[in-house]
Amino acid sequence: MSTVGILANPMSGRDVRRLAARASTTTPEIKRDQVARAAIGAVAGGAKRLVVIAEPFRISTSAVENLELGAEIVVLDVGAELRAADTARAVARMREADCGALIVLGGDGTNRVVAKAWPDAPLVPISTGTNNVFPLHLEATSAGLAAGLVASARVPLAEVSRPVKVVRVAIEGEPADLAVIDAALLVDDAVGNFMPFEPRKLRRLVLARAEPAAVGLSPIGGLLEPCGDGDDFAVEVVCGAPEEPGRTLLAPVSPGLFRGVRVRGHRRLALGETVTVEGPGVLALDGDRERALAPGQRAALTVVRDGPRRIDVEAALRRAAAEGAFLDRHHWHDPIDRAFDDSGCC
Repeated sequence: MSTVGILANPMSGRDVRRLAARASTTTPEIKRDQVARAAIGAVAGGAKRLVVIAEPFRISTSAVENLELGAEIVVLDVGAELRAADTARAVARMREADCGALIVLGGDGTNRVVAKAWPDAPLVPISTGTNNVFPLHLEATSAGLAAGLVASARVPLAEVSRPVKVVRVAIEGEPADLAVIDAALLVDDAVGNFMPFEPRKLRRLVLARAEPAAVGLSPIGGLLEPCGDGDDFAVEVVCGAPEEPGRTLLAPVSPGLFRGVRVRGHRRLALGETVTVEGPGVLALDGDRERALAPGQRAALTVVRDGPRRIDVEAALRRAAAEGAFLDRHHWHDPIDRAFDDSGCC
């Protein structure tokens, strides 16, 4: 069955980092409307079944419960408690439900969890987080349309997507991890800290994507050695304390928040090349400080192109348009547009 999963992280875009900078808050109402538009677009693209997750804010369930789309709606209960583990369980269930495409509303951290739970997920990521590089600022209607086209096989996944680069993290004596954009070694910091990072604590940075137009850690590399997802290399930046040798880089470390970063060196990394960092310190993966390194404990950081298959929305729509996929199609009846239908103009 042509199935599209829609996963909206209810907590993305709501953490304290927004208060410490000048970022906007993404409300549950905004996400609900995005989910509704994505669902409508997915059915227009050919999806026959939509899978959403039940969670305390009822973002996805309330978005689809009154839609008249002529598609099956499946609501999965994963025992959501507004934790990152909710996303991992939800993705696993959507994979089991044979979703041909997955629409994710969240930030870099949300997509990191997705990549860990479903390594080659056919993915359309929509930005709703804080310092976003991986997800895109997409109109949800078009995102849903592309997902529906891929899930229904009207557009071949292999022709409109490719695996993204990720940072593979191997920590001595501990389970492996990954980041979809950046892995950073911080000193004198703490696991679980949600405040914007202090540049003087940054020591090493490995970037799958170094985007000059982004905010967060990515532009620290992007303003030195730009590197997009289409580039088959990565970037390493070596940093230090303000009193150490080097040059100071002015970088936007959060929305509307610039800081000086002491840069001691930077270089391109070949895909598959390993950078080794050593504790004591904290590893921040896509901005989340989750892994502590003990004194002398090492971690190997390697950028490879084996992450989820991110669907190119424009490429999917262009391919569908070239084949006339939207011609001679009948519209379903949705309450919001019956007035237009009754007028005889549509």
